[in-house]
Amino acid sequence: GHTPGSMSFWFPEAKLLIAGDTLFRRGIGRTDLWGGDYPTIERSIKQRLYTLDEDATVVTGHGPDTRLGDEMRENPYIRA
Repeated sequence: GHTPGSMSFWFPEAKLLIAGDTLFRRGIGRTDLWGGDYPTIERSIKQRLYTLDEDATVVTGHGPDTRLGDEMRENPYIRA
């Protein structure tokens, strides 16, 4: 959704999600760039990221870290 080939990495033992530019603290990656697509990023976040452990720490591509559960409840762009 952010751009073609954008990836996130999940480390279940550490409850750690490296989200890159897909998910930010109270934000999401831009979809106005070449190949970006809001429905695709929304689907990726809801069906892939928001199915992971809510206690996970999310390391974002820009800005402060966050918790996945907090984003599920408080992210104004995509809520679970």
